[in-house]
Amino acid sequence: MKSIFPTIYSTLSPYALADLLDERYLLKTIQCTFLVRGVGDTYLVDSLQGRFILRIYRSTHRSLSHVQAEVALLMALKQAGVSVSYPIADRMQESIQQLDAVEGSRYAVLFSYAPGQPPRILNKSQLCTLGHEIARFHQVSSTIALPGERWTFDLDSTLFKPLEQLKSAFVTDQESYLWLQKAARQVETKIAQVNTSGFLSGYCHFDLLPKNMHFDGDSVTLFDFDFMGYGWLVHDLVCFWQHLALEVYAGRMTQLAFEEAYAIFLESYQSGHPISDQELALVPYLSLGFWLFYMGFHTTHDQFYSYLQPSQLKGYTGFLRHLAVAYWE
Repeated sequence: MKSIFPTIYSTLSPYALADLLDERYLLKTIQCTFLVRGVGDTYLVDSLQGRFILRIYRSTHRSLSHVQAEVALLMALKQAGVSVSYPIADRMQESIQQLDAVEGSRYAVLFSYAPGQPPRILNKSQLCTLGHEIARFHQVSSTIALPGERWTFDLDSTLFKPLEQLKSAFVTDQESYLWLQKAARQVETKIAQVNTSGFLSGYCHFDLLPKNMHFDGDSVTLFDFDFMGYGWLVHDLVCFWQHLALEVYAGRMTQLAFEEAYAIFLESYQSGHPISDQELALVPYLSLGFWLFYMGFHTTHDQFYSYLQPSQLKGYTGFLRHLAVAYWE
């Protein structure tokens, strides 16, 4: 019998991580604090040289190849002047650390700290800034090829594969599951009616929600590219659009305020990265794929099983039904 019982997911000691950072980076007087457990673990790092964020990737969620692609994209964005939280190189000019955890190898990256706070409601200036910055991000992400491996966002990965993953979760609510299947076929039919050959493609963030951006006044820093992948760039507009739609659905924003905010954001985006009317017309339909992708991901790790409880799934499906009634033709 092994001396240490097998583990599938460990939480690394912040004190040991502080020692590691002291050894490998040009940082002094380091204090490391565990912040949150998600698809990876996040630590706040304070030092004489300033604040940083340390991400420890979960071995069953991100391979070395996945992490390499994320690092390469962020460095390309930094070099292009896009405002993102970017990887910090160690004394040997390496950005990725391999750690021998109890469950096996895990990978860690130290990131620059994003100043400011996540916005609750974006004002006009912030909406303009966000649209402009996402356009600059897409200008870079649509013209580069990255090493490593990432997702491809298409109908299979955003609709039909997640539906297969979710089949057992809806065993007590077959009516909702059948509706999701029908809705997915509607989206497939809608897209088939459009000539998508000219759609702009590149690396998408695919999680552009306010929780993944910090505003310091009107200046924005984008972060958490953990779900980045390759696909139509309009997927990133879908992320922000459905966030605003959810605010309306939850009663935190009026429909008029939603339409005005999206128009300001979109005008700013298009001034730097034009997008066709055909792509924009699909935004409400592609929102189904955004939700199904993440619902499917929740089936892959035990820490997200609470999101798969019947009441949660009923809530998600209720919102998606609302989107279809309110915004689909």
